[in-house]
Amino acid sequence: MDTEAVIEAADVVDGRPPGADRKEQIIRMVALFVMPFLMVTMMFATYMSTMHSPHPRDMPVAVVGSGATAQAVVDGLNAGDSTEATLVATRDDAVGLLHDQDAAGALVLPADGGASATILTASAAGASQNATVQQLLAPVAVQNSWQTATEDVAPLPSGDSAGIAVLFAAMGMMLAGYVPLSIMVMGVPHLLRLRRFLPVLAGWSALTSSIIWLILGPVVGAVEGHYLTFLGVGMLATAAVGLAQLLLSKLIGPLAVLPGMLLWVVFGMPASNLALSVHNMPGFFQFLHGVLPLPAAGEALRSVLYFDGNGLGTHLIVLAVWIVAALALCLLKERSASGNMIPGVPPITDPDSKAPALAGGPARSKRFRYVAAAGFPLAILVVVVGAMGFSMHKPQPHDIPVVVVAAAPGQAQQTAAGLNAQLDGILDVTVADTVDEATEQIRSRDVVAAFVLPSAPDNPATLYSASAANASQQSAIRAIFQPITAAQGLPLTLTDVQPLSETDTGGSNSMYVGMSWIMAGFLFLAVLRGGAPHVRRLPQFLPLLGGWAIGMSVWLWFLFDVLIGAITGNALEMIAYGALTIFSVSLATGVLTRTVGLAGIIPMMLVLMMAGVPASGGGMSVYLVPEVFRPLQDVLPLPAAVDIARSLRYFDGVGVGQNLLVIAIWGAVGLVLNLVIDRWLKRRSDSGGPDAGTTPEAHPRLVPAEAH
Repeated sequence: MDTEAVIEAADVVDGRPPGADRKEQIIRMVALFVMPFLMVTMMFATYMSTMHSPHPRDMPVAVVGSGATAQAVVDGLNAGDSTEATLVATRDDAVGLLHDQDAAGALVLPADGGASATILTASAAGASQNATVQQLLAPVAVQNSWQTATEDVAPLPSGDSAGIAVLFAAMGMMLAGYVPLSIMVMGVPHLLRLRRFLPVLAGWSALTSSIIWLILGPVVGAVEGHYLTFLGVGMLATAAVGLAQLLLSKLIGPLAVLPGMLLWVVFGMPASNLALSVHNMPGFFQFLHGVLPLPAAGEALRSVLYFDGNGLGTHLIVLAVWIVAALALCLLKERSASGNMIPGVPPITDPDSKAPALAGGPARSKRFRYVAAAGFPLAILVVVVGAMGFSMHKPQPHDIPVVVVAAAPGQAQQTAAGLNAQLDGILDVTVADTVDEATEQIRSRDVVAAFVLPSAPDNPATLYSASAANASQQSAIRAIFQPITAAQGLPLTLTDVQPLSETDTGGSNSMYVGMSWIMAGFLFLAVLRGGAPHVRRLPQFLPLLGGWAIGMSVWLWFLFDVLIGAITGNALEMIAYGALTIFSVSLATGVLTRTVGLAGIIPMMLVLMMAGVPASGGGMSVYLVPEVFRPLQDVLPLPAAVDIARSLRYFDGVGVGQNLLVIAIWGAVGLVLNLVIDRWLKRRSDSGGPDAGTTPEAHPRLVPAEAH
C-alpha cells in the first residue's frame, strides 16, 4: 500500500491528529497558544515602547550664519541631547544638507541688523520630522526676539500630502518577500531549491512591484510616474527579503515566520524613518535604519521621488548585501549534509502528490497549490497597500463637527451659518448655549471643537478642542480657525480641554491597545485552523477561546502598563473589555476560518484591520480620511476598541457602553453563526460527508518537504 494512502487512512486515532500520542498532542496545543502570543507580543511591545512617547535624539540640524551669535546658537542647540547642530555659511549649503537628508532642518539667522529668521524644512523627508524640527528651532528664534518664517525646500506632491506612498510601497515589498515562503514551505516545498526558486522569485518580484506601483500610482494617485523606479527598487527589496526568508525557512522550517516578521516588519517599521522620524527612535533602531531592508527600500523610493536620487546608492547597497549574503548562505545550506531538508517538514519523493495548499486545509493538486502560493500573499499585498494607500494618502478635512458659543444666541446662529457657507463640506457647525455644554460635547466626542466668540470687543475668541480625542483633528481644526480669526483681526486663544499624557505624546496608545486586542482575536483562530484542524466543533474550541481571551488581555495590560508604562490605571476595566473584544473577534473570525479555511483571514483582515484603522480615528482622524470610513466607525470592532481605551484613559469612560455593545454584537452574531456551522458539520458527518470519520479534509496529512 502507498505510504501516503496509509497516512490518510490512519488520519484520526481517538479523535487526535495523525500519529499524535498524548505528549505530542499537548505540545501541539501549547504551540497553538505560543505562536499567536509571540506574534502579538513582538509587534505591540515594539510599537508601543518606541512610539508611545517619541522624542528627538541628536536630530541633525543646520544653522546658517557666522560670528558669535551664530556660534552661540549652535552651542545652545548642542547643549542638550535633542539636536546635533552644524554651522554652515550659506543658505544653499543648508538646502544641500536637507536635500541629501543629512539635516532634518535648518535655521537661517537674520542678516546683520535684521530681526527675521527662517526655518527651512523638508516635508518630503517625513511629516513628523518636519513638525519636530519646527518645535526645536522656533524657540531659538523666540529666545532671540526674532520673527520667524517657515520655508519648505522639499514639499510633498498634492497626491501624497501625507507622505505615506513610500511607507506602504516599502511595506508591500516586505510582504511580497516573506509571506509567500510561509505558504511554499508547506504547500510547494519542491520550489525551494535555489535553481527553481530564483526564477520564480525574479518573476514574482517584478509582478508584485508592478502591482504596488499600479495601486499607489494610477489607482490611488499618490505617485505620478516612476514605474521603473518602483520596478527596480521593488525587485531588489523583494529579492533581498525573499532570499533571506528562504534561508530562515531552510534553517528552522515553518517557524521562520517568527524571525521573518520580527526583522522585516516589527523592527523594520520603527527603524524605517517613514512613519516617525528615526531620530525620535532609540539608538538601536537608528542603527537598524542603516541595515534593514524596509528602511532601505523606503528611503530608496523617497530619494528618487522627492530628492533627485540623492543618497540612492547607499540604500541600494544595503539591499544588494542582503541578496548576496542570503544567496551565498542558501548555497552553503544546500551543499551541507542536510541538503534540501526543511526542519519540521517530512521529505517527499513525488511533488505531484496531493498536499494541503494552506495549513489545515484539504489535500490539493500541485496546480491548485501553485495558485494558492501566489494568490494568498498577493491578496494580502493588495489589501494592505490598497486599503492603507487609499485611506491615508491625501488627508482632507470634511464634515468636522464644531459648535459655536456666543453671549447672544442670534450672534451664534449667524456665525454658524456664515462658517457653514464659507467652509461647506469642511465643517458641520451647530450652536451650543454655554461653554460648559460645548466642552461636554467635546469630551463625549460628539464634536471636535467649540468656537467661543468674545464677550467684549477687546477680548479674544477661544477655540476649545481636545488633543486626547485625536491630535491630528485638533491640528486640522486649529489650522482652519487661525487664519479665519487672523483675517478678521480677532485674537484667538487655543484651549486644550483634555491634553495627552506625557506617556502618550502622539496619542497612539489607544490605537495600539485596540489593535492588539483585535489582532489577538483573529490570529488565534487563524493558527487554530492551520495548526489544529481536528478541533472542529464549537464545544471543543470555545473553552480555548475563553482562556486565550482572558490570558492575552491580562498579559497585554501587564505589558503596556507595568512593563512599558505607556498606559496607567483602569486595570480591571482594561482587562475585562480586552477579554470581551478578543473573545468576540475570535468568534467572528471562526465563522470564516471554519467554512472557507485559512483563506478566510484575508476578508477578516480587510474588515477588522485595514478598514478598521482609518475608521478608528486612532491615528489619523476619521474626519480626514475618505468619507466612506465615517459610518464604519460606528459598526466595526477596532474603532470601538480604540475608543474604549481612549475613553478609559482620558474621558472617564464616556461612551464605553455604546462601544461595548458594538463588540458584544460581533461576538453574539459570531456565536450564533458558529452554532449554525456546528449543525451543518454534524449533518455532513451524519450523511457520510467529508466530516464523517477519517478524511484528509478534516485532518490533512503531513506535508512533504522536498523532492530530491
